[in-house]
Amino acid sequence: MDQTQIDGYKRRLEKERMLIAREIKNNESPIDVGADTEDPDEETDKSEILGDQIAVAEDLKRRLADVDVALEKIRKGTYGICEKCGKPIEKEILDIDPESRLCKRDKSHG
Repeated sequence: MDQTQIDGYKRRLEKERMLIAREIKNNESPIDVGADTEDPDEETDKSEILGDQIAVAEDLKRRLADVDVALEKIRKGTYGICEKCGKPIEKEILDIDPESRLCKRDKSHG
């Protein structure tokens, strides 16, 4: 992989990082699930919404961590190398998932 390709992935990752961080910030204030209602159905609905918000927040944090790892690998010069077998990650994988840690073969066996 040449430096131009790496720079392209770096720009995509930095943009993705910014978007994910913004989404995390937007989801930081959960809904109020206090006891201000006596309707058990409404309370259940609020609890389900809160559970969904927590799941989304955890997914966003995981994605942000993956992007940060990829950006660190770019800085270290190890970007695009499979963590399992040490071979280059295929361009088609990085084009779809630039924060990928595994090559095509190891993704399918993982």
